Amino acid sequence: MQLIIGVVCMAMIANLQYGWTYFVAPMAKANSWDVAGIQVAFSIFVALETWLTPLEGWIVDSLGQRGPKLMVAAGGILVAIGWLINAKAGSLEMLYLGAVVSGIGAGGIYATCVGNSVKWFPDRRGLAVGLTAAGFGAGAAVTVIPIQHMIASIGYADTFFWFAIGQGAVIFAVAWVLRPPVPGEVPTGSAVKVLQSRNSSTPGQMLASPVFWLLYIMFILVSASGLMVTAQIALIAKDYGVSQTVILFGASTLIVAGVIDNLANGGARPFFGWVSDQIGREYTMAIAFTAGGVAYWLLGTAGTTPWTFVICAALIFFTWGEIFSLFPSTCTDMFGPKYATTNTSLLYTAKGLSAFVVPLANILKTHTGSWYAVFAVAAIMNFIVVAMALFVVRPMRISISASENKATVGHAHPAQ
Repeated sequence: MQLIIGVVCMAMIANLQYGWTYFVAPMAKANSWDVAGIQVAFSIFVALETWLTPLEGWIVDSLGQRGPKLMVAAGGILVAIGWLINAKAGSLEMLYLGAVVSGIGAGGIYATCVGNSVKWFPDRRGLAVGLTAAGFGAGAAVTVIPIQHMIASIGYADTFFWFAIGQGAVIFAVAWVLRPPVPGEVPTGSAVKVLQSRNSSTPGQMLASPVFWLLYIMFILVSASGLMVTAQIALIAKDYGVSQTVILFGASTLIVAGVIDNLANGGARPFFGWVSDQIGREYTMAIAFTAGGVAYWLLGTAGTTPWTFVICAALIFFTWGEIFSLFPSTCTDMFGPKYATTNTSLLYTAKGLSAFVVPLANILKTHTGSWYAVFAVAAIMNFIVVAMALFVVRPMRISISASENKATVGHAHPAQ
């Protein structure tokens, strides 16, 4: 039940990020706003959705049994208010305010649901956080068509309004079921197949660990490459001249890509989370991010026809979304479950930094005259992370685990 409620809450905030791209062009046309200026709102949203999560996670951990329900209920109210502001925004500044409010609310929900999932399932941590994060990745898939139809029929402002009411109400209603496990309520983790610390590090101890900062850099690189595409997919399709081409059951390339991309993004999270439970986090990262680098290159070189665009974009989403299961589970394996909501939130702030690469992608595209350079940079970012996972992080984690096993109980320290 805890897992299901977490997935539902994550699905209800998915449109705040993955539905955004469909509002950009209508807002630009209706208000004569510059697209790059509108996309600053996206960057603000992602930054606040991530950067405040350590504080929100600390509040949840501090409040004990009441923490998850109170944080998620408050988050539901804030995400509704944020999109209501978007609906009424008559200036870019007002749009930025909406991004601030919705970002704070979405971050509280995201941090709480991910933190709850890694605490409840120590033996299947990758799969559990993957399913939870899948709600955020795939949740927008079922609303891609309604959002685009509503924007076309009643306008973007009214679409913001009605989705604000619906999404906020669902989150607020189900939030009151959430709670963390009590001692003795979760599996012992005796069947765990991956490296896990025997101790729980405080946030301060974790921040003193070199492994944390390596994971942080890796997260930034992969997240930035993915956000450059997820925020721009409608614009890329338009520039390629394929966005309105009807390809399946009367649906355009952009609509088909929107559905498939969100399903791929969501499906990647439990799939690669499950794989990482079996073969280890770093090996799974190497497989996924190698495929991701190839996918960016393919979209830049072969994605200019309707169906190749859909396929290449789907592969990008499938090899990007799993960072939201692999990194939280790796973090909790390394630094323990006691402070997991706060610790995974500190790592998640890397996504906020990566968001500011999105407008730079527009600048690079304008400077070079095509999207090819953007995709080349994204591919290189992924290949760098593969090398870091295999040749830096994994040897360090093996060394730490070995020293921990040698140490006497009471002297083992996972952050050293």
